[in-house]
Amino acid sequence: MERLTSFGNDPSDRPPCQGCSSYLVEPYIRCAECGPPDFLLCLQCFTRGYEYKKHQSDHKYEIMTSDFPILEAGWTAQEEMALLEAVMDCGFGNWQDVAYQMRSRTKEECEGHYMKNFINNPLFSSTLLSPRHTEDARVADTAIPFKPTDDPPRPSFDSQLSRDMAGYMPARADFMEEFDNYAEWDLKDIDFVDDDSDILHALKSAVVDIYHSRLKERQRRKKIIRDHGLINLRRFQVLERRYPKEVQDLYDIMRRFARVVGPLEHDKFIESHALEFELRKEIRRLQEFRREGVQLFCGVRVYERVRRVREEERRKRTALCEALQYVHDARSCQQWLNKQAAIDAGITPVVNTITTSGRRSAPPLNLTGLPGTEKLNEREKELCQVVRLVPGAYLEYKQALLSECRRQGGLRLAQARSLIKIDVNKTRKIYDFLIKEGYVNKA
Repeated sequence: MERLTSFGNDPSDRPPCQGCSSYLVEPYIRCAECGPPDFLLCLQCFTRGYEYKKHQSDHKYEIMTSDFPILEAGWTAQEEMALLEAVMDCGFGNWQDVAYQMRSRTKEECEGHYMKNFINNPLFSSTLLSPRHTEDARVADTAIPFKPTDDPPRPSFDSQLSRDMAGYMPARADFMEEFDNYAEWDLKDIDFVDDDSDILHALKSAVVDIYHSRLKERQRRKKIIRDHGLINLRRFQVLERRYPKEVQDLYDIMRRFARVVGPLEHDKFIESHALEFELRKEIRRLQEFRREGVQLFCGVRVYERVRRVREEERRKRTALCEALQYVHDARSCQQWLNKQAAIDAGITPVVNTITTSGRRSAPPLNLTGLPGTEKLNEREKELCQVVRLVPGAYLEYKQALLSECRRQGGLRLAQARSLIKIDVNKTRKIYDFLIKEGYVNKA
């Protein structure tokens, strides 16, 4: 009778022969009548008819060997065990070292056999383990908040996407801070001793039960994130943009119910509402056709074309009314009407410059007697007069921009506008002046 052994390649892991005390090498003999413990003999002691205590040479026996195929013809059980042990020692994917440790197979043979029989073998998912048990084992105690088929994003630290991902670390498949991150603090000093009173023991047990419930809530939230694919925020937003604005608003409102239904049921719910929105839109369109007297679908194209022309004419009249509100003299109004008439006739209009009374520019600011004027040079005084900025405020703005430039090694206009909360045109003039005078340099 042939049996599969479970001894490794190390001789010290093998049992000794009961006759000569040497480590057993396959094949060897096991007595079928003696034991437990098993009475094992090497082939040399068995051929000599070795007997010891109750063991007799005429007892029934079994030949212990692993020289037979299990999963694939040409691969013995001993080679299967050696392959598993080599993968465990060298790591999955390091097929060169795995083949070197086995010595009897090449790198390609080891990789192909392992992937075929231990990774892609449907036997383990259909016969040995039920699909329900496999799914439970996959999601029971895992911290991976995304589906195994997804490629999780790997943003740089302190980026906007990293902040949106709430501290998710793809390398560890976990979050930097867990939900209820300090749940362990409540029981870190609890110690069950024999001399505890019944009330104290019950209190400690209640604290542990509360901690277990908090762990379940943490795991439940991770499961929601993983099942609904919420960790990949960018892809999630792209999927939302497929829907019209009304359905997107509904999506935002109904997102809170994702925790009580599965991802497939939630998507079906949203898709059904999107379909309802499209049906209602089509019903309103058909009702409009009926109100306008369109009875056949062949007349829809004519109605749509006439409606577009009518809306275009209405838009022109509306634009004329809006333009006439801002035209106050007869000459400008006549020029505008002539221009529109030329456009309608397909003639390129002659553009005449309409002289209007422009807004007068403000006079320069008088700096006489203002505090801080003596600290300015002539060019800075001229800038403050043109920009109409008091010297004290200019000096504060200048100091803030110089400090930011030294800290960043350069300064951009956008940074200057974020530091100085005044009119953007004044900020631009101050920034250009400091660049021209050499006080700051561009980033």
